[in-house]
Amino acid sequence: MPDTLSTTGYQRALDLGGLLRASLNSVLVAVVAVPLSVLVASLAGFALARLAPRTTATVVAASLVALMVPATALLVPRFAIFRFLGLTDTLVPLIAPALLGTSPLYVLVYYLAFRALPADLYDACLVEDLSPLRTWWRVALPLVRPVTAGLTALTFVLTWSNFLDPLIYVYDRDLFTLPLALRSLSLLDPTNFPVFLAGAVIATVPALVVFALAQRRFLHHDD
Repeated sequence: MPDTLSTTGYQRALDLGGLLRASLNSVLVAVVAVPLSVLVASLAGFALARLAPRTTATVVAASLVALMVPATALLVPRFAIFRFLGLTDTLVPLIAPALLGTSPLYVLVYYLAFRALPADLYDACLVEDLSPLRTWWRVALPLVRPVTAGLTALTFVLTWSNFLDPLIYVYDRDLFTLPLALRSLSLLDPTNFPVFLAGAVIATVPALVVFALAQRRFLHHDD
């Protein structure tokens, strides 16, 4: 423990590394990308659970193949697409993957969760003349809240700590996200450990808070 406790390290981290603005950029990306990703993944998973078995098997197999493709293999074509659209040096490329549910894994997890619900429940929804969209929103989705909480926490952590995508697509320092700003802070003075560790704490605390909230959802569900 230091002889005297001080918040100087945090103040210098915010001033030197621009962590406050970077944190706001990261919050903006997370606030848009996380709900959108969970929404798309849950819709796709529900649709997959209601398809014919043969079609479902084909889509699941394709999703498993997509999961085996290294993310780095997609960097060049993705960069070419965003550059052609004029979206580089913006936050759009950081949010765009959410339009596809971020990862096929999320869709498969929702698919397994919706598939585990009793078939009689879906039959009752048909008897009540509920549309597929209303069945998903009013019946199926509330029953898989622990899955939603878990995937929300996972998506937030991955989005919040994403370093590679901002490094490739963002050049303006005012658009830096927190991982990029933290990296810049470490390069200013690698031996200034108090400032760098203060920045690390600032970057870590939000992920811990989201995980704690998700854990409360799990415990509430068990009760």
